[in-house]
Amino acid sequence: METRTKETKHSTGTREQWLAARLELLKAEKEHTRRGDELARRRQELPWVRIDKKYQFETDEGSAPLANLFRGRSQMLVYHMMFGPEYTAACPSCSAIADGFNGIVAHLENHDVKFWAVSRAPLAKLQVFKKRMGWTFPWASSSAGDFNFDFNVSVTEEQQRDGDYEYNYHRGEPMKSGGGGGVVAEIAATAGTDAATFLRQLPGMSAFVLEDGVVYHTYSAYARGLDGLWGMYQWLDRAPRGRNETGIWWRHHDMYGKR
Repeated sequence: METRTKETKHSTGTREQWLAARLELLKAEKEHTRRGDELARRRQELPWVRIDKKYQFETDEGSAPLANLFRGRSQMLVYHMMFGPEYTAACPSCSAIADGFNGIVAHLENHDVKFWAVSRAPLAKLQVFKKRMGWTFPWASSSAGDFNFDFNVSVTEEQQRDGDYEYNYHRGEPMKSGGGGGVVAEIAATAGTDAATFLRQLPGMSAFVLEDGVVYHTYSAYARGLDGLWGMYQWLDRAPRGRNETGIWWRHHDMYGKR
């Protein structure tokens, strides 16, 4: 019996046609790479901002000021992980990004760059979740001070209500009563909290340098500015159907297959 296969709706062609289209795309990809190199240079040319405020962090090795987090390196990268004091687990989106951290730490630290994740939750909560996820990268608690607020990744309940905060270099929007439902509420539930509480923490990354005993802030990025750090998306962007999303599909990596 003859077996008929269903034809794809996607455009098809010969190997020669594919190669011609691929070479045309390659020109655009190379331009994108050159543009990325230019943007990297511009990041490095930003003026440094001296930090005189005293920040204190709780780490696995004890309490430490900001300068001590460098651990002998001159540069430091921080991922602002969404894990508030009220959460029982980190944000699943931040967790998906953090799943790519373990392997890079040794390389960064041997290239004069210290890496940290920082969250507002108490250190004990971070340690429990870190063990659950199988993570080994350094993770510090900033619960004792204003670090998260000063770097625009945490807001108070009052700021949230009034929209009196800045995120991604724009003024925030006043939150509707209850923080909304739907997808946000579903994501918040995976972190063990409600939508409004969940949204008082925000994702971001910041870069610092230590020179002659002085710490300077050099760069921060938020929201879609973090896309390049999200390893799975770099792969999906090269997959046949791309990101192929119809909503929030990712979970904490130990929750796939569970309801």
